[in-house]
Amino acid sequence: MAVEPLLSVRDLTVAFPTGDGPVRAVDSLSFRVERGRTLGIVGESGSGKSVTSMAVMGLLTGAEVSGSITLEGRELVGLAERELNRLRGRKMAMIFQDPLSSLHPYYTVGEQIAEHHRVHFGSRRAAARGRAVEMLAEVGIPEPRRRAGEYPHQFSGGMRQRVMIAMALACEPDLLIADEPTTALDVTVQAQILELIARIQQERSLAVVMITHDLGVVARVAHDVLVMYGGRVAEQASVEAVFAAPAHPYTRGLLDSLPRLDDPDDAPLRAIPGSPPSLLAPAPGCAFAPRCPRAAPAGAEARERCERIRPHPVAVAGHTVACHLPLGPAAAPYAPPREVTP
Repeated sequence: MAVEPLLSVRDLTVAFPTGDGPVRAVDSLSFRVERGRTLGIVGESGSGKSVTSMAVMGLLTGAEVSGSITLEGRELVGLAERELNRLRGRKMAMIFQDPLSSLHPYYTVGEQIAEHHRVHFGSRRAAARGRAVEMLAEVGIPEPRRRAGEYPHQFSGGMRQRVMIAMALACEPDLLIADEPTTALDVTVQAQILELIARIQQERSLAVVMITHDLGVVARVAHDVLVMYGGRVAEQASVEAVFAAPAHPYTRGLLDSLPRLDDPDDAPLRAIPGSPPSLLAPAPGCAFAPRCPRAAPAGAEARERCERIRPHPVAVAGHTVACHLPLGPAAAPYAPPREVTP
């Protein structure tokens, strides 16, 4: 029997009106996330990852959002702001990329977590304050009672991110969205934050959406992977399937660009040539075609199909891939770099 997803996104399109025409930041995107599983959404900057998360949370202003986003079967697109406010925090929560700009500088971290709890549960100040101290302890902040009375600037970057996690989980949501939660943190702190999220997810059976450009993060925490390019889906599969045999040339390019410990010291960086596509004037065909290493040598007919006909996601050997020339089982397997334990 199929498991009912906690979060289901179908044909999501997000367009921002501009003086030069609409910009489609997300174009006909579909995915689902089940309880207790982590979906990693990856792609270059500008691929639509963060816009997707903001659309799920209902935090976009001035954008035209169409398609369907359901949380436990409840439609979120078009839902009144008052109803969305009831769901944010209680049913779904988000860890933002920059905790220093997300936390209010004039209030202590304890006050901010307590206020979040009071808004949703109507608890008294003493109870909310106790909950804040409890959450700071749960996310591993030492001396939580004392540190609850301190301000965001008195915390390190890693500790501020722990405060954001404590605030997001204070009301015990079912869905957690983490938007680049380890950006600008050193490797050791990154590992600690990822382990913290994974532990809390396991304890609470959370559904987690991890947005990142770092495939190392995906390999560490995700169960499933959604690769985005130009606002569209490029590939979806389990993390094991993606790392064992990527089906989309863009996914393979992302994996090949990872630095390796067994590379010689003078080895050049392996980058994907070219630039991301314009979202203001998207190509009619495959958005990746101008950069694709398979389109050019495939022959004039195949190249013209890639450039003129948009590929739709289809099932290929356990993957869902939007490509006219997907990589098959005969392609050289991807050998992941050895993991370094901090």
